Amino acid sequence: MSAQDSNSGPHTNTTPGAAAPQAGPQPPAPGQAPAQGQPAQGPAAGQPPRPQGAGAGAGQPRPQGQQGGQVAHRPGQGPGQQVIRPGQHNPQMQARIQAAMQQPVLPPASPARLHRRHYGMAISFVVLVIIPVLLSAMYIYTRASDQYASYFGFSVRSESAPSPTDVLGGLGSLVGVTSSSTSDTDILYKFIQSRDLVERVNARIDLREVWSKAPGDPIFGFRGGASLEDLVDEWERKVRIHYDAGMIDLRVLAFDANDAQTIANAILDEGGILINQLNDIAREDSLRYARDELERAQDRLREARQEVTEFRNRYQLVDPVADVQGQIGVVTSLQQQLAEQLVGLGLLQANAQPEDPRIGQAELRIQVIRDQIEAERQKFGSTGGEEALSDVVGQFEILTVDRQFAEASYTAALAGFETARAEAVRQSRYLAPYIRPTLAQEAEFPERAKLLLMIAGFLMVLWVIGSLIFYSLRDRR
Repeated sequence: MSAQDSNSGPHTNTTPGAAAPQAGPQPPAPGQAPAQGQPAQGPAAGQPPRPQGAGAGAGQPRPQGQQGGQVAHRPGQGPGQQVIRPGQHNPQMQARIQAAMQQPVLPPASPARLHRRHYGMAISFVVLVIIPVLLSAMYIYTRASDQYASYFGFSVRSESAPSPTDVLGGLGSLVGVTSSSTSDTDILYKFIQSRDLVERVNARIDLREVWSKAPGDPIFGFRGGASLEDLVDEWERKVRIHYDAGMIDLRVLAFDANDAQTIANAILDEGGILINQLNDIAREDSLRYARDELERAQDRLREARQEVTEFRNRYQLVDPVADVQGQIGVVTSLQQQLAEQLVGLGLLQANAQPEDPRIGQAELRIQVIRDQIEAERQKFGSTGGEEALSDVVGQFEILTVDRQFAEASYTAALAGFETARAEAVRQSRYLAPYIRPTLAQEAEFPERAKLLLMIAGFLMVLWVIGSLIFYSLRDRR
């Protein structure tokens, strides 16, 4: 009887999970000696024989302690610590390989088949994308009415002549020119989008009738009521405005080319009226300010002159400064005469006898001159409760300065008023249309192909997002 027959019977084991029981002897567990009369390790059924280590013949049992490879212990090394030499096998790795080879092989994947979810996704794509796109295309190409566009663009220009204040010298610098912090173009940009303009244009043109000429088109046609708010909403749909670098471009839509051009002309006219109103308001404000300044300057000058007149009447002096200068001239002349008389008296005393009557006359003349000089000087001071001439002169100088300032203010205010009036006459703001309202030859709107592509893309994005959400929730269950 062969070794295979002798080992069959009670030694045949079936490994759990194996496809069929192994034929032949089972290898011993790692670190366990083989039983007597049993080879050390034989090849499994269907496996090629493994090479034996050096010094071991084919079919010859291995010595105990060297199962699954030649393992030796180094001196001073414990029995639990093994060293694997090159060309030898690791028993643990061999056992893992053997266990992996005994695992059953999984069957191949079955062919892909359609499930209910696949049919549901296809149906949702048809319902959410294909059908709405077809319905949209049917409406756009069959019921949507043609719309004509009228384009125009304009800007606000301001023309003014050179100011005549240069001829006034430094007085012209006192006149300030005010400027608005908000440009007229910004005001027009807001005005075109306002309810006021819709009401003004509707008073000229019946916008409800113009935009209701497509009764079979409930989407692009006028679908509002009789309120002005509905017209404002439709105005935002039909009138597009673009503002860039002080220039305004507009596009007006209507179901008739002439209606679109008429609305565009009405917008241009109302914008010009608004600019003229703003110009008139600015002109009137400038003139009113200059006129008020002129009136205040006139009142100030009138009061200053009145005070000077009252001062002259009170002191009976036309010009106290001139009187003082005259008094100073008199005193100076008397002093010269006094000096001459003193010189003459000295000569008489040197040449004549002391009893000479000419000496007495000269002395008397000198005394009179001195008394006159003293009297003239007394007029500059305050004597007997009378007001001093110096105080009178000081008051007159104050009044003179006030009058001069009032005269200068009046001159500047008058120059400002004349400048404001000249600017109001010469300066003008007006609309400068660089593109006149156009008359369409063919309908440009609605842009059917673009609308259809936008609808299809939007529905496709929604369907993809919904599909991703569905599969995400399905995988989480």
